[in-house]
Amino acid sequence: MASLLTPVKGKLFIDSTRKSTHALDGAYASLLRGHSLDFDDLRAYEYGDQIRDIDWKATARLGSPVVRRSLATRMHTVLFAVDTGLAMTALAHDEKPKKDLAILSVGVLGLLALRHGDDFCLVSGDSAGVRRREIGRSEAALEHTLRTIDRAVDAASAPSDRDALLSYIARTIARRMIVIVITDDAPVTDETERLLRRLRVQHDVLWITLRDAEPVLESRPSGAGAKARRDVATRWAVPEFLQGDPELAAELHAADAADVAHTEALLRRLEITHVPLAEQDEAVGALLRMLDARSHVRHG
Repeated sequence: MASLLTPVKGKLFIDSTRKSTHALDGAYASLLRGHSLDFDDLRAYEYGDQIRDIDWKATARLGSPVVRRSLATRMHTVLFAVDTGLAMTALAHDEKPKKDLAILSVGVLGLLALRHGDDFCLVSGDSAGVRRREIGRSEAALEHTLRTIDRAVDAASAPSDRDALLSYIARTIARRMIVIVITDDAPVTDETERLLRRLRVQHDVLWITLRDAEPVLESRPSGAGAKARRDVATRWAVPEFLQGDPELAAELHAADAADVAHTEALLRRLEITHVPLAEQDEAVGALLRMLDARSHVRHG
């Protein structure tokens, strides 16, 4: 089987030369705050925070508990939480396999983790079950991780279950990690919000949304026998006569925009940095912007 990591390195190299390798490294290095002697900022106390982290002077001054945060100096573990259910077998917005966009995301961020001496691990699955891959510390381990995702999506037969992934992490992983959720653009649920509120106290959570292809196109595909668009979960095919219907396309766009706005508002409220990925060609730059945004987050 051809290496999955080699094309990832190619895309990372191209984007690094356009911008700066130092920019990539710098954004990643600022990603996680931890315990050290270097003060970073203050934020409101939340259930689950350590009592030792409370800044008593600031608490007395403000009238409510606040905790002191410091820049991390220790080695981190990046945990990739990847949906490998049926939803990941669909096409992304650029009409290429969504699976490939997930592999690119894990590959780029995994390479940056290795460059900084950090570990990584994988939690993946669907409604049939969640699996965890052991911690990796090498490019060979990252290659195996990418192949695990590739094989799992190819063999997917059960619906995606994002909440099952989040619940597994909340129940089984106590040590603080950088948790990067890679999922599709299905609407978030009340259970998702509950789990994220729990996770963000213990972990540094980032969210990557892989955008679906348009189910109905604004213009009818050219050429006879264009491949039908089909729902991957139900196998229901979108009738060909609906393609090119501008009113229906606009209605679907409006519904999608409402779902996106709801997800964005929830993640912003929970102070979880989020990036939507629509196409492979822009993915590395978007991931860099996500890391930059996270490194500049300040919690009041």
